[in-house]
Amino acid sequence: MNHKKLLKGFEVELFTGTINNHVGVSNEIEEHFTNFVKEPDNRNVEYITPPYTDYKVLHKSLINPRKDLRKWLKSRNLTIIPSSTLCFCHGDKFQRSDLNNDYHQFIESKYGISIATSSVHINMGVTNLQKLFSAIRLARCEAAIYLSLSASSPFINGKNSGNHSQRWIQFPKTPKEVPFFKDHLHYVTWVEANIKNGDMQNIRHFWSSIRPNGPQRPYDVDRLELRVCDFIADIDLLLAITAFLELRIILLFENIENLDPLLSSKFSLDELQKICDENEIRAAKKSLNAELINWKNGEIVLCKDWILNLLEEISAVAKKLNMIEQLQPIYRVIEDGNKSMQWISKFNNGYTINEIMKFEIEQMIKSEEQVIL
Repeated sequence: MNHKKLLKGFEVELFTGTINNHVGVSNEIEEHFTNFVKEPDNRNVEYITPPYTDYKVLHKSLINPRKDLRKWLKSRNLTIIPSSTLCFCHGDKFQRSDLNNDYHQFIESKYGISIATSSVHINMGVTNLQKLFSAIRLARCEAAIYLSLSASSPFINGKNSGNHSQRWIQFPKTPKEVPFFKDHLHYVTWVEANIKNGDMQNIRHFWSSIRPNGPQRPYDVDRLELRVCDFIADIDLLLAITAFLELRIILLFENIENLDPLLSSKFSLDELQKICDENEIRAAKKSLNAELINWKNGEIVLCKDWILNLLEEISAVAKKLNMIEQLQPIYRVIEDGNKSMQWISKFNNGYTINEIMKFEIEQMIKSEEQVIL
């Protein structure tokens, strides 16, 4: 079998502020940088990387914009905040970044501050439409795993939420019912119907754990977009999760009959929709310690055990593509816990949210300074 790496790119959202407060400057950032765009809430800004296959190039494309932004923020006594929710004490006011944007007005009116979250979206290039929708089905069935590895949002408004990904608990999934798409035509028909009935305002107003992406959605799509992950400050971990997803997709293409949920699950697509939505909520609450429902047979499996089983499944392909080392940060997360688990432990041992964030900000800065590109 000829193994070939896929094109990969990222959409990275970041909160800005001080070590104890969120401060909105996305308008200024967008004016100063050509590769950053403002989000609807002014405290959040996004950059997008070009697609590459090589992980060293991907690392550079992820770290350099962040270092440039940090330098600009430092001159204003600001920083990047590594939480996926508004973790510090704040009011309930949505801070609009663009008062003249009708779509932003709609978002504020309908969802309010619940939409103010940060995340990272992983895009994986698949140009064959049949393979693309097979990959989307598999990635959706395992989305809870990627969320669990990335969880970094236990705090909200100065309190411990009790969830490992408060972001995914509060984020308004839209439309509420998203089917497992049988093929491209099913997806196009569904999108057109939801825009017509008003459940979607436009093609961008499709917020789920995973969706097709491309230059002219829904008609021209050439990649899957995994949207479930919290913000991942550790770029090595982000690339490890990306490699995990890529290897699962490559293995799927070698073994469609056994890995495409349309062909290999005992459940109907409607049943799979409910199972996977439930798994995402369980993962948002307990991440690696969540008891998840296996999409193939319905067995209950501990999330961290499922991850280890899947890592074993992809190990042969990983070896052939020299990607074993790329996956190592995942084993460290299984051993040490994800960011949310570490932060909750510190919080329960008497550390304040401000102290926890201050330490994490310092660790982010150290990791960026150690990178020589």
